[in-house]
Amino acid sequence: MTYSTAEDLKRSLHHVLGQLDRFEQCVLLDYPDYLNLGDHLIWLGSIFYLTQTLQSKIVYTASANTFSASAMEDCMGNAPILLNGGGNLGDLWMPCQRFREQIISQYRDRPIVILPQSIYFAQADNLKRAAEIFNAHPNLTLFTRDQFSYEFARQHFHNCQVFLAPDMVFQLAGMPDLSLNFSNSSSVLYHCRTDRELNRSCVPALDVPNLVVQDWASYGWVLGMNQSPIKRAIAQMIRAVWQRGLTTLREWMSRQIWLSTHSHHDLFSSLYNPAMHRQSWDFFHSGLYQFQQHRLIVTNRLHGHILSVLLGIPHVFLPNSYHKNEAFYQTWTKDIPFCTFVNDPAHTQSAIEELLSHNSSTPSHSSMSRIAY
Repeated sequence: MTYSTAEDLKRSLHHVLGQLDRFEQCVLLDYPDYLNLGDHLIWLGSIFYLTQTLQSKIVYTASANTFSASAMEDCMGNAPILLNGGGNLGDLWMPCQRFREQIISQYRDRPIVILPQSIYFAQADNLKRAAEIFNAHPNLTLFTRDQFSYEFARQHFHNCQVFLAPDMVFQLAGMPDLSLNFSNSSSVLYHCRTDRELNRSCVPALDVPNLVVQDWASYGWVLGMNQSPIKRAIAQMIRAVWQRGLTTLREWMSRQIWLSTHSHHDLFSSLYNPAMHRQSWDFFHSGLYQFQQHRLIVTNRLHGHILSVLLGIPHVFLPNSYHKNEAFYQTWTKDIPFCTFVNDPAHTQSAIEELLSHNSSTPSHSSMSRIAY
């Protein structure tokens, strides 16, 4: 099947998630109380899907750090537990995996659903432990977000229901909030991660005018989510005045309009711990503002790619340290017409020039998506 737009992928997401049994209430765990903007986009996609599409009430939410078994059990009744999706199922990001295994081990009396994940295990012992825990649960459903992870899960997690679905962020496709209503500049953003998922064999040397090199702008934030109200207020002041660089009038005005005019105030207020979801919404603005300033993006982050797809921004997509980026591209987004996947860093420059040339000669993004080795 061909998926050439974000809306195509949203429809596919709804179709696959429709395999779930209906539930009136649920718990959603593994909130990202850290600075990776991509995981906040996933959280928002999950929130909007569960409340608006599935019409389910989310009675409890928590991160691994704020989770309280007693607080959850006071709220949940017989509701299923959903674990947020992402790229942390495996042993690359062990705190997330330990929390997931803890929940699955402790709550075998109810359905548990893992929303779309990429899977990567480097150590056989870690895989063996995870497989034992997953397969011991009588009603565990796992959604995987690429073909490699799907086949891996079917091989090792044989007692689980396993499905293949796009990333939860595609729930955000078509939202009116995606546009911040300002024209981009002539700059190109090299959106480059520098953590353990950086593929050091694919770091291109770029000779591009007006090149800006950044990871997510949100990595400069101070959160304060788990602190006292006074410390949270101080953290908010630091973010607004210094850490986020919001002293520029343009960004300050954009953020104020964004926060005051969106239509989700009542939804966030109705959820457990409203500040949590509002913070993710604030992250969303940061990503939109960062990306919409540029005419083209080069990214080695999966959610740099997905956000570019949502916004219709021409972009070059690079591999990460394992199969995640390319497997997702080959499974879902290889037909997006304004994206080129590049495996060989020597081909990055020519891919940029081709996308820029085509984008300057046509009003819509209609170039062929391709992969360059």
